[in-house]
Amino acid sequence: MLTVYLLRHGETHWNADGNRYCGRTDIGLTDKGKAQAQTVQEQLKNIAFDAIYSSPLERAYQTALTASGNKEVIKDERLIEADFGTWEGKTREEFVAENPQYWADWCNDPATAKAGGTGETALDVVTRVDDFFNEMQKKYPLGTILVVAHNGVNRLYMAWKLSMELKNYRRLVQENSSVTLFSLDDHGEIALKKLNSKG
Repeated sequence: MLTVYLLRHGETHWNADGNRYCGRTDIGLTDKGKAQAQTVQEQLKNIAFDAIYSSPLERAYQTALTASGNKEVIKDERLIEADFGTWEGKTREEFVAENPQYWADWCNDPATAKAGGTGETALDVVTRVDDFFNEMQKKYPLGTILVVAHNGVNRLYMAWKLSMELKNYRRLVQENSSVTLFSLDDHGEIALKKLNSKG
């Protein structure tokens, strides 16, 4: 059984600025975000990880480095945040005002609606993230890994694995540098042990 410690990266400058959608934009951590990652390092210091993976975006990679105590971090493109299309760099209030139909379509059926009209669908996201974790389960069938990714991809993947409708993914909370702990058995079945943990 694979054990996964799944993190969302620390606070970014856009998180702090009205929670602007970062998506694929490579935004750095704030001082608070760096401190959050350091707190996670203290939380996880007694856990022996077989490997540490992160999204290739700097905010996730830097969080992974700090949280792991500067161990080797492997970047994987499948963990990158969702492509939010025209929503990139904007707050929800801003982009809904620009095109309310895009948001209505996404809220109604994100599995088929493209985020921001030109980005990924939720099904695009869960397909690539599920592919990553299926590979990890085969590679580390009895292992423990640390994975640092993003709010969107983490919540969509969890919703998918928990058999929730994808439109309900926002009901799962992923605060900056919070830990979600789950296991995957030989059949890919998930057991959620901790959600959004700070201790």
